Amino acid sequence: MNLAALLIRAARARPDSLALAQGLEPHSDYRTLADRAAAIAGSLRAAGLKPGDRVAIAMKNCPEFIELLYGVWHAGLCAVPVNARLHPNEFAWIFGNSGARLVAVTPDLADALAPVCDGLPDVERMLVAGEAEFRTLYDGERIGLADVAPTDNAWLFYTSGTTGRPKGATLSHRNLMHCTLGYFSDVDDIAEGDAVLHPAPLSHASGCYSIPYVVRASPQVIPHGGFDPEEIFELIRHYRGSSFFAAPTMVKRLIDHPAATSADVANLRSIIYGGGPMYVADAKRAFELWGPKLIQIYGQGECPMTITSLRREEIADVDHPRYEERLASTGRAFSNVEVRVADTDERALAPGEIGEIQVRGEVVMNGYWDNPEATAAALRGGWLHTGDLGIMDEEGYVTLKDRSKDMIISGGTNIYPREIEEVLLTHAGVSEVAVIGRPDPEWGENVIAYVVAAGGRPDPDALDRHCLDHLARFKRPKAYRFVEALPKNNYGKVVKTEIRDLEAAEADP
Repeated sequence: MNLAALLIRAARARPDSLALAQGLEPHSDYRTLADRAAAIAGSLRAAGLKPGDRVAIAMKNCPEFIELLYGVWHAGLCAVPVNARLHPNEFAWIFGNSGARLVAVTPDLADALAPVCDGLPDVERMLVAGEAEFRTLYDGERIGLADVAPTDNAWLFYTSGTTGRPKGATLSHRNLMHCTLGYFSDVDDIAEGDAVLHPAPLSHASGCYSIPYVVRASPQVIPHGGFDPEEIFELIRHYRGSSFFAAPTMVKRLIDHPAATSADVANLRSIIYGGGPMYVADAKRAFELWGPKLIQIYGQGECPMTITSLRREEIADVDHPRYEERLASTGRAFSNVEVRVADTDERALAPGEIGEIQVRGEVVMNGYWDNPEATAAALRGGWLHTGDLGIMDEEGYVTLKDRSKDMIISGGTNIYPREIEEVLLTHAGVSEVAVIGRPDPEWGENVIAYVVAAGGRPDPDALDRHCLDHLARFKRPKAYRFVEALPKNNYGKVVKTEIRDLEAAEADP
């Protein structure tokens, strides 16, 4: 089933209902959104794009993002939504690896990405949202819905890898449909007219959660200021049944905002959080302020939004004898997947034993784009190997303990130390380096680099500039610790547990 069929269905059922808004300003109804998607599809096919071709969407959140996403699907093409905060080098890798033939950007990225696109042989055009050439997409011949197989790729989700190169998780129309069904079965229901706000990037979780709201022909609201707590409170006051996806750091900023205790949240339906650990104290504080509004999900790009969920009733059940243990968990498996904790020999472990969290079901990706070796490793034995370590208790609640891949989650964004280490090792003043995450009450984790200098100690500002020349700003270390040597085991491998102990002593002397 083509996901764009959901938009056609919504437009037939409720053509005059608000589909998209920018802040408090209406942008389009469902009749208009479906019409534009069909026109965009016609324009893309007339430009020579064929079913299965990739279209990269490098945009900050805006109505055009959703218009283009559904136009791409209507045409039978594959969308490649890209985090708008990446470095040009990272954009270049994703555009090139995916073989994107067309790149769409927002004006703030145009100057930086024009030379990137010019340097890639597969990219034929770069369109800038709001400019005349982009608007010609709306003038295309309205074509019929492309016939796609359920396993055809709909979305390439690029997720950072331990080798420093992002891998493209291939998500099919079937995968995203099962993600959508999982939303209704294990996350939340949507009443007619309920609105979804999109303060989190549409290139990630918030984009996946646009689909259930199309199913219900409900309003989708793009804030003007990204994530600005004052604007979020204003939008909640204005839109009935408001829900949104948020990283735990966003929830933290909301509960710490001066308006948190006085804001009118009568219209707030749900805050669905994930992408990093939520401190128990923060979850309790949100419940005290706003009542049973929080819902937690745990997923990965390879299994979007759909591994475990902790429902609002469980978060609100403060009298349960194991309340805090539940609150510290990520909940139980979604209804449409199987989840297990397994050892290194692929054997399921008993409740309470630590192992790797694995999942299988129709929502799990087809594999990694053009990377059969990584696909075979991730999907061996028919299970997605998440790389996350955790336990499952007797009731099925899963609690994350550590990440076997040493991934850092800062502000809800995955950061892999190896990627930063490789960049820092290209600096003449760095002999060895190990990057870890340090717990932070606002961001979840901060990036810290332990550096063995090559000769004299390099200037931290110079290391910062070096990182910013190669990486997105949010991946830059927040601090550099200069040491004589890195702790290593008998095989010469750096022992990061000892480095984390050093950092804990640094933070709490």
